[in-house]
Amino acid sequence: MADQALTAGQYIKHHLQNMTYGQHTDGTWGLARTAEEAKEMGFLSINVDTMFWSIFLGVLFLWIFRRAAKNATADTPSGLQNFIEMIIEFVDGSVKGAFNGRNPLVAPMALTIFIWVFLINFMDLIPVDWLPGTVAWIAATFFGADPHHIYFKVVPSTDPNATFGMALAVFMLSLYYSFKIKGVMGFVGELTLHPFSSDNKVLQMVFIPINFVLEFVALIAKPLSLSLRLYGNMFAGEMIFILIAIMYGGGWALGIFGGFLQLGWAIFHILIITLQAYIFMTLTIVYMDLAHQVPDEH
Repeated sequence: MADQALTAGQYIKHHLQNMTYGQHTDGTWGLARTAEEAKEMGFLSINVDTMFWSIFLGVLFLWIFRRAAKNATADTPSGLQNFIEMIIEFVDGSVKGAFNGRNPLVAPMALTIFIWVFLINFMDLIPVDWLPGTVAWIAATFFGADPHHIYFKVVPSTDPNATFGMALAVFMLSLYYSFKIKGVMGFVGELTLHPFSSDNKVLQMVFIPINFVLEFVALIAKPLSLSLRLYGNMFAGEMIFILIAIMYGGGWALGIFGGFLQLGWAIFHILIITLQAYIFMTLTIVYMDLAHQVPDEH
């Protein structure tokens, strides 16, 4: 439920602000108490909540899959084993359908991305006030902090730093394999000899800068589209949940209506969080496949 001490605008801003740790303007280090302080901390600051939930959910993913692997049996598989095997077969089928090269890293990476992004997105289904309210209560009760200055976002994919970080990791990995498979000259040729080419040497020299601009833009667009697609969809979904939560402070009638809206949006959002995880995984597979294509395949 929305905090009655805050206006609707303040409530929205409070829920969209990360718990940021960094260096204050006076040289001391600590948590930002306002959005302005977080901005002043600059590049060396860190969003504690994003890092906490990203690492926690990654460890949870590893623990669940390790437990299923240790208890796996061919005689009477458990429900968890059947469920995980179904996911693995689904991801393996996606890799076989989109990746034509040979690299034992791609399938495990695709599985990790799909499950990790899904778990990160799934946090959006937790009511927006539960976890931030709990953290604010703990900080106020045990540390005497002002709860209005305690920020705690629980959906890492609504933080562009997280989505850009994942997208850049995929991008750097695709660049590494592009250089490894094609060589430096092959990679340079990919950026300068396509899509326009000619047997006429003079005309080809004219095409090279044009090709480079087109291909370079397409290259840079990969991590941008990969990160912004996930961030934009999850941020919009979180914003809708926050707006619905505000309705609970408008009386019982509006609160009941908001409850039905929240239930409907949550059910529909299950599709969104799954689809976004699948899209991120699929695009990663496609980018890795492009990195493994030799020049003769263009």
